[in-house]
This record gives sequence, C-alpha cells and structure tokens, in this order.
Amino acid sequence: MPHFDQSTVENTLLKLLSVDGFARLSGEMERVDLPLRHVLVASDVPSTHVCFLERGLGSMVVGSTDEEAVEIGHIGPEGASGMHVVLAVETTPTRTFMQVAGSGIMVPMETFQRALADDPEMKDFFLRYVHTTVLQHAHSALASARFNMHERLARWILMCHDRLEGNNLAITHEFLALMLGVRRSGVTNELHVLEGVHAIRSTRGNVRILDREKLIEIAGGCYGVPEREYEKVLGLPLRPRCISPLA
Repeated sequence: MPHFDQSTVENTLLKLLSVDGFARLSGEMERVDLPLRHVLVASDVPSTHVCFLERGLGSMVVGSTDEEAVEIGHIGPEGASGMHVVLAVETTPTRTFMQVAGSGIMVPMETFQRALADDPEMKDFFLRYVHTTVLQHAHSALASARFNMHERLARWILMCHDRLEGNNLAITHEFLALMLGVRRSGVTNELHVLEGVHAIRSTRGNVRILDREKLIEIAGGCYGVPEREYEKVLGLPLRPRCISPLA
C-alpha cells in the first residue's frame, strides 16, 4: 500500500487534520479513480468507505417517495462523502454520486469511525465540516424558494467553479436541470441569459466561466454565506487552489 504524505494530498480536509489525526487514517488510505456516475453513497445502504475527493465533483441528491429527485449539494476537493456517520447514523436516504469524473482517497468506514472514537479533536473537526454541509443544503432550499432561476443558475455554476480546476466546467444541461429541479429547456434558456451578459460561454457538455464577478453579482444573496462559513469554521477558503486567469 502506498505511503501518503499529508503535505501532498489534494483534499482540504485531510490537509487540515492534525498530524496525529492524519496518521490514524493514512495506514488504510487508498487512492482511487472516480468515474462519471460512480456512487459514493447509496441511499439507505451502509457505506463501506469515506471518500475524500481530490479531483472531480460529487452530487448529493435527495428523492421523494414518488421518484422525484433534486440535487441539494456538491462535494469536491474541499470535502468528503459518507459524513452521516459522524452524526452516529449508519445510513442516509440521500444519494451521492460523481457528476464530474475525478479521483479520491478512500478510507474504510471502520477505520474512520475508530479514529473518531479515539480522537475527540478529530470528531469535533468533522462535526464542524458537517455543519458547513448542512448550511449548504439549507441555502439550496432558500435559493429554490426565494430566488429566480437565473440567480440560482449563477449560484450553481459558482459552486461548481469553487470545486473544479480551471474555468471550463464539464457539466451538461441535464446536470444543471437536475440541480435546479427544472426542465432541460428551461436551463438552456437561462444559460443564454448568462451568455448575453458575457458571464459564461456555454457549449455542449461545457460551461466556460468568462466573468466570475458578474456571476457573483447575478447570484446576489443566494451565494456566499456557506462559502464564508466554511472558511470561518475550518480555517481555509473553500477554493484553495490557484484558478487560472479568466479570459
């Protein structure tokens, strides 16, 4: 099994752990590829591993009893899947899968739970991270209830940009429709609106960010609070990577 150096891992949570906390997990770590649609957390099924993403984008989806579904949040290199176990819950009805292929570091669930039990400081750290995810989900509900579609679309594009490298986002209209809980045709129309103000350029399977500040202006009050809270309670910005200059 390869040796993992905390200074070179590309997941923010792993970087922020204490040296002792990282050591509790590193012996059982495994770096894996995460292809498109790979399921990180299956609904109502006990998870075997926690996954700390280093590349790509995970989508957290909630479904109703009549098979309606909508995305409520994202996981990228700032986070990890399977965090319901931090709250002493074995399963969750929420499903998490890869919307943009990438890679990550898997830790067996037993190893992770044992580390939490043995290290109260580590448990407190992951509880703070869970707090930021709950806030993200709450603001998704706020955005859906109180903001217009173009504002919500700008928010979701910014959230993707926060977690993916560069300014070209390999996200489809179908993915955006799922995120917003609307028809694909509605997303296409709203993308045209954002293109009209030169905030983005949209092509098949790709959205290129042209003006991030314009997107923040359009998103208004539905973007920013969870992102600031992440930095406040964990100590690093949600977007720690160097993003290439917009052009």
